[in-house]
Amino acid sequence: MTRMPGESEPPKPITKAERDARKAFRQVDAEKAITEQQLAQKAFSENRERLKAERLAREAAGPPPTKPKTRKAKAK
Repeated sequence: MTRMPGESEPPKPITKAERDARKAFRQVDAEKAITEQQLAQKAFSENRERLKAERLAREAAGPPPTKPKTRKAKAK
């Protein structure tokens, strides 16, 4: 029997060994993704705390010195 365009074969049944292997790989990938996310979150938090400490130190030191403004004479 010939297939019509757009038709596909039924999926091949998956063996128990293949299911177990896929499950193990998914668990490893999930753990790796969680670890990477935790490392990124830790780096973000440390950077935020460092920037916050720098900002608080600047604010405690007082406002930055400003230059006195001089008026320019208008030319007539």
